[in-house]
Amino acid sequence: MAAHASVQARGTRARAQHHSRSTMSWAVPVTLGVILGWYATSIVRGGGVLTGTQLALGLVSGAVLAALCFGLGRVQMRLPAQAAAAAYGALFGGSVGFLYSLSGKSVLAASVLGLLTGAGMLILAFYYFYTRGD
Repeated sequence: MAAHASVQARGTRARAQHHSRSTMSWAVPVTLGVILGWYATSIVRGGGVLTGTQLALGLVSGAVLAALCFGLGRVQMRLPAQAAAAAYGALFGGSVGFLYSLSGKSVLAASVLGLLTGAGMLILAFYYFYTRGD
């Protein structure tokens, strides 16, 4: 009896998934870093002319977020669901609070907004990690 013509060779699907995951492991953090850096620069610029210090602020803040996201993505599978959710909540809340503080609002307002959005992300991330499970 003849084999079906569309049978894949062994191991090709695993290699394709690994390549996709490795690309996403750096593409998502870089994209988030670029978005945060651009947004931080545009908040500080306030419609005026872009200066070197404003550009440096955007580049550094974007690079820091990208590095933290990449590092968290590398270790998230080794963490329990609660710790991974707390890490994502802290990263998200800290980023939102940082951006809000750049707008000239008080540190207290930025902290409260960061805590509230971080708590929301903690709940969502915990739900995701808990339902995905092992």
